[in-house]
Amino acid sequence: MKNVLITGTSSGIGKETALHFAKNGWNVIATMICLDQGKAIHGIPNISCYLLDVTSSESIESAKAKILADHKTIDVVINNAGIGYRSFVELSDDSKINCIVDINWLGVVKVCRAFIPVFRDQGKGHFINISSIAGLVNLPLGSFYHSTKQAVESFSECMAYELLDFNIKVCTVQFGNAPTSFQGKATNPERYATESYNNLMDKITNLLYGKTKKNKNLKPLITQKLLEIAQNPAKNFKRYTIGFDANLMRILRSVLGYQLFNSLIRRFVLK
Repeated sequence: MKNVLITGTSSGIGKETALHFAKNGWNVIATMICLDQGKAIHGIPNISCYLLDVTSSESIESAKAKILADHKTIDVVINNAGIGYRSFVELSDDSKINCIVDINWLGVVKVCRAFIPVFRDQGKGHFINISSIAGLVNLPLGSFYHSTKQAVESFSECMAYELLDFNIKVCTVQFGNAPTSFQGKATNPERYATESYNNLMDKITNLLYGKTKKNKNLKPLITQKLLEIAQNPAKNFKRYTIGFDANLMRILRSVLGYQLFNSLIRRFVLK
């Protein structure tokens, strides 16, 4: 049986991915920031849970030592841990900016840095870094979330060059709004003194909630595709886009270029 390490497995896509891999014969090393939050997967066959905070190098190293004591090899690392933050630049909060950067981007960096030596010593390994369609396109109120996801894209592509000689594969995965609690946690409920900001926040929030509700089948598509990627890794760096919405946005951005795409967003989203 192969071993997959997944970060951020206490809820959402991370939890669903852990369950799907375990169901399909993988040993799942499920990591999370709080073991109490991951009770839904405790005791599931083929799943073992570990405390790991992706923002802390000390926590990562501590978890790594325990994981390697229990598992001789790690075949795949899925960097899934992530948060959202939807705010206006003018009204953004330093602590929330630092938090999203620490988790969404630097968390990926630190976990990869910790496990590259493991993969190198093994002579093989595969990093699957969860990005987002936000890593490929830019949309209203996404200044912070999109920036971190585009950083993951650039980081992953650059890192892939470094690891070619060691048989270590790297890929990124993008998808849209899956029906999880993610959007609710990303939204700032407070009202602003500037009415234009309130109107835009309401418009974008309602649009994203509507998209999320429609994407009922997206979670199984994501977990199945992640399993397929892990089972058949591409030789060279590759981006995988999952779901109709994400693929449509990716194609439109590629075909139209940034100016026409920007006009399309202003016309149909901000009208």
